Amino acid sequence: MAASLLALAVALLVGAGFGGVDTGAAAPVEAEGGEVTYGSVIKLMHEKTKHRLHSHDVPYGSGSGQQSVTGFPEGDDSNSYWIVRPTPDSSSKQGDAIETGGIIKLQHMRTRRWLHSHLHASPLSGNLEVSCFGGDELSDTGDYWRLEIEGSGKVWKRDQKIRLRHIDTGGYLHSHNKKYNRLGGGQQEVCGVKEKRAENIWLAAEGVYLPVNGSK
Repeated sequence: MAASLLALAVALLVGAGFGGVDTGAAAPVEAEGGEVTYGSVIKLMHEKTKHRLHSHDVPYGSGSGQQSVTGFPEGDDSNSYWIVRPTPDSSSKQGDAIETGGIIKLQHMRTRRWLHSHLHASPLSGNLEVSCFGGDELSDTGDYWRLEIEGSGKVWKRDQKIRLRHIDTGGYLHSHNKKYNRLGGGQQEVCGVKEKRAENIWLAAEGVYLPVNGSK
C-alpha cells in the first residue's frame, strides 16, 4: 500500500514537471533491481548500520542551524525519500542513467530542501556538517555530490555499493553509531569525512525508479 501511494505521488510530481528536467519520460515503476535514473525517488541505506538517510523540519542546535540530516533505523519512514536530480548546467534528462563520476543533487521529497554540506562542524563527532538547505528556487554548489561506484560498475544500480563525495569540501557522506539523545527513534549522526572508510558506503534501497530512457 505504501509503495503504491509513493508511486502515485511520484507520478503526480513527474506530471507537474520539475526544474529543467524533461517530463516526457515514461511513467515511474517500482523496481526490484536495475538502474538508478534521474527523477527516481529513492532511499539511501548506510551499509554498515542499515540506517536510511533521513531529514525532517528540525534545525541543528549548533553549527549552521540548517535543517538536520540523520540516519534513521526504520525502512518505512516517509522522511527518508530523496529525489535524484542533475545539476542545472547538465544536459541530463529525467530517466537518464547515472555513471560513476557524475555529479548529482539529492532533494528531500518532504521538505524540498537539498542535501548539503559545508565547513561547519557536525554536532556529535566534529566532522563536516551535513544538512538540508534551500528549496525549489534556491540551491548552490554546496548541494553537489560526485557519485563514486565501488568495484567495476560504470552505471549506478540499485543495491550497488557507492560513495557520495561532496564537491565543495571533498568530504564523503558518512554515518556511524553516534546517536542523538534529543531525537527519538535511535537516529544517528550523518556527517562528512575526508577519508574513504567502510562507514561511507551507501546503497540505493526502497523507492520508485524511473525507467531508463530508451528502454522498452
